[in-house]
Amino acid sequence: MNNKAVVLVGPTASGKTNVSLEIAQDIFEIISVDSAQVYKYMDIGTGKISPYYRSLITHYCIDIVNPDCWFTAGDFCQEASNAIKSIHLHKKIPLFVGGTGLYIHAFFYGLVQLPKIDSVVKTQLHIELKQKGLKILYEELSHKDPQWAKRIHPNDTQRILRGLEVFRATGMPLSQFLQSGNTKSNLDILIIALDVERDALYKRIELRVEEMIRQGFLDEVKNLRTMGYTEELNSQKAIGYTQMHRVLKNELSLADAIEQIKQETKHYAKRQITWFKRYKPLWISPDNIEKIRKIITEWIDRS
Repeated sequence: MNNKAVVLVGPTASGKTNVSLEIAQDIFEIISVDSAQVYKYMDIGTGKISPYYRSLITHYCIDIVNPDCWFTAGDFCQEASNAIKSIHLHKKIPLFVGGTGLYIHAFFYGLVQLPKIDSVVKTQLHIELKQKGLKILYEELSHKDPQWAKRIHPNDTQRILRGLEVFRATGMPLSQFLQSGNTKSNLDILIIALDVERDALYKRIELRVEEMIRQGFLDEVKNLRTMGYTEELNSQKAIGYTQMHRVLKNELSLADAIEQIKQETKHYAKRQITWFKRYKPLWISPDNIEKIRKIITEWIDRS
């Protein structure tokens, strides 16, 4: 079993956490594959699993760095490698759970090839270039991907557009793609993707955002600001955190922020689904726990 791992993926709000807890039992320990859950103090907005459930099943790659740390896909690969060593010492199997496709690809497949960009994204950026000018686009790039922006000249049209193309198409900074190369894992993996009908998924996203607000998401971000973790940090570019910072700066109403978070999360979920399709996973409903268990058991039992 030391060469096996199960990978449970799915778009945000598809039920990955609940399914992982149901199937982990005494067989697995869980490695979180979430680019926002690595940060401490960011619990509500990231949908982080509670300390109680983490006490029942060992989790890795959660709460490992402060919000002012620039955490890359390469960093994740190192953390995941260390986690696997611990899991094997415990005679368990790694269960990777999350929605950050870049991290999954970097760990299991090595260097990430830059994604193909939809022509719609490219056309829109060229329209904005004519309407707004290069300076405005560079300012946007500096906000979305400060590392890449620092590496290029403010008048480098081609590289500015490339950075924005990648971010708008994938939701991930180009600089992260360029730092994600590593020696790919030799683990034998089973990839299961949670399949939720689109309208139902969007409804789940809306309910989740509303629940985050009820739980005190705005206060969470207020506390982050009190600790000095402001909107300029990469960690605070995560969906929801950007909007909450703007609310606290009186740049956006709470109602408008909630709608923005819902829409951006839906767009992100759509990108996640597209990304996961490349791996040709087994698509299974999150409600079909028994089927998931059966598939995993049969796969593990194969020699």
